[in-house]
Amino acid sequence: MKPDRTLIISVFIVASCGLAYELIIAALASYLLGDSILQFSSIIGLYLFAMGIGAHLTKYIRDEDALSRFIEIELLVGIIGGVSALVLFVVFGLAAAPFRTLLYALVLVVGIVVGMEIPLVMRVLNRRQADFKDLVAKVLTFDYLGALAVSLLFPLVLAPRLGMARSALLFGLLNAAVAVLTARAFKAELPRYRAIQLRGGIVLACLLAAFAAANRITFLAEQSYFGDPVVYESHSPYQRLVITKWHDDLRLYINGNLQFSSRDEARYHEALVLPAMQMVGGQAQNVLILGGGDGLAAREVLKYPQVKGITLVDLDPQMTSTFRTSAELSRLNAGSLASPKVRVVNDDAAKWLEQAKEKFNVIIIDLPDPSNFSLGKLYSVPMYRLVARHLAPGGKIVVQSTSPYFAPNAYWSVVATLEAAGLATAPYHVYVPSFGEWGFVLAALEPDFPVPTQFSVPTRFLNADTAAEMFRFPPDMARRDVQPNYLNTQILVHYFEQDWRNVMR
Repeated sequence: MKPDRTLIISVFIVASCGLAYELIIAALASYLLGDSILQFSSIIGLYLFAMGIGAHLTKYIRDEDALSRFIEIELLVGIIGGVSALVLFVVFGLAAAPFRTLLYALVLVVGIVVGMEIPLVMRVLNRRQADFKDLVAKVLTFDYLGALAVSLLFPLVLAPRLGMARSALLFGLLNAAVAVLTARAFKAELPRYRAIQLRGGIVLACLLAAFAAANRITFLAEQSYFGDPVVYESHSPYQRLVITKWHDDLRLYINGNLQFSSRDEARYHEALVLPAMQMVGGQAQNVLILGGGDGLAAREVLKYPQVKGITLVDLDPQMTSTFRTSAELSRLNAGSLASPKVRVVNDDAAKWLEQAKEKFNVIIIDLPDPSNFSLGKLYSVPMYRLVARHLAPGGKIVVQSTSPYFAPNAYWSVVATLEAAGLATAPYHVYVPSFGEWGFVLAALEPDFPVPTQFSVPTRFLNADTAAEMFRFPPDMARRDVQPNYLNTQILVHYFEQDWRNVMR
């Protein structure tokens, strides 16, 4: 292949790699730290700033050294960018405190070296081509095409199939391969060709070894982070799932946040499901569950013989598939996701509601906490108005609503949001040892919420006394004067962040 053509093709590859490192580090930060909007925004901003520094630094490189420096920078980008995700996983597992410092240091370093690539390529090509206008058009075209390719491949193929660590290492291998192939194409112009090839071979060998060991290393890092042995982990385009097991205790983590412990999940799921089902009584025949991909809420609903059908809408097919096919997990949810009464729909809850025509006697909203804006929209006034349109006469809605003790402003904002959507509400709470005090809100078109004095199905926690206690709030969890959550403000996300920040102080 002609040397010039090799360089032009390398632009496509280095552009793909440069954007890939940015996406991988930002996604990993959002998985481990939460608040995806803040993580992506700060990392992208710092990365672009660092690329500007890198581009500026290239003016200190002499034209005659531009080619060799480009090759060396490709090896440097390959090794630093390639191991970036793996290093972040290990550091977070060992000690979360220095994680942010290392995170932003890696973003700065990778951004600087990536920012040096395109200016150096253009300088090498400019010495060999007379038409600068044609040169700029070619380089930028391949640069943008490379960015487009990786922006599609990363969420659809690489993240769910390879995971963060191996995806970064794959792009590191591509950077190193660009260095080796460019050196070979320009062999006659490189006086230290053998030394460059030797360094390239060493970098490729190290990256290949890291790629082979990456899953094992991240597995050990997660063991350290989660404490209990990790028995299952996976990436999907939407989230990272980790399941741990210690003796008889199974725990599910989504993006590092505990979702349930099998030792006390019955407290949570009975409190979520049974009060609404008992209040609706024999009319609770058609039930909608938004979220709840673990099948545990569906398990509680299926205890009622009058139920004719359950529609469960969960965004992540990997979540529902895992809890349907795993023998241990399906025992935990009593095989609910394989029940002929249950229809599983993998779709965005709001999008599905906009298209659906059915009405339901009970609607159970078991979504993750509103820790970011994409989740916050599912706790908004427009969302609850949409939900209310699917509620049959006499029906009940129940929403899991974070902790009224640890996040009181967020909890009471959910109550205010339901009321702003035109619904009557009945807030309640329950103590779950794994979480502490946890909150729920019943909602309906009419203010009719008779607290159950008995339950017609088997229970492990609920009875007349515990049910009555759930609807009483002590002074330290009393209602607060907070705003409802509208899409244009997303005040709930700010309440949630501030409340939990106060807990961590």
